[in-house]
Amino acid sequence: MQDDELLEAAVAVRTGATRLARRLRLERSGPGETLLRLSVLAHLARRGPMSAGELAGADRLQPQSLTRTLASLEHDELVARTADQADRRRSVLMITGAGLAVLARDMRERDSWLAGAMAGQLTQAECRFLRVAAELMERLAETGGPG
Repeated sequence: MQDDELLEAAVAVRTGATRLARRLRLERSGPGETLLRLSVLAHLARRGPMSAGELAGADRLQPQSLTRTLASLEHDELVARTADQADRRRSVLMITGAGLAVLARDMRERDSWLAGAMAGQLTQAECRFLRVAAELMERLAETGGPG
């Protein structure tokens, strides 16, 4: 693919992903959890136990920026802090069953809306194609480096 074509493809992917993310945020009912709390819960659910520094790095924040959020998640018993098995001087956070339930509840309505929109607007082949595209977007999201 030539540079111009690649750039056009990147713009199309970014635009589509941004518009879909915005629409999915609109499908959240009520104020619910903050996006930062949900982001922390999602990282822990997807990646397993992480240190505060690793969580901050995952969202490109300073660890101090997460202090209140992590304290409130611990207070609400949505995450638990334990000693790191590899380095007992360090602690890691892990999501609790209650945290998984909060995350699932927050996603349920949006997932339901998206499934309905896909069923109403896309063919079965397009749905399968979109599933592959989603997996590719996940890979891109995990790419390190600048940006």
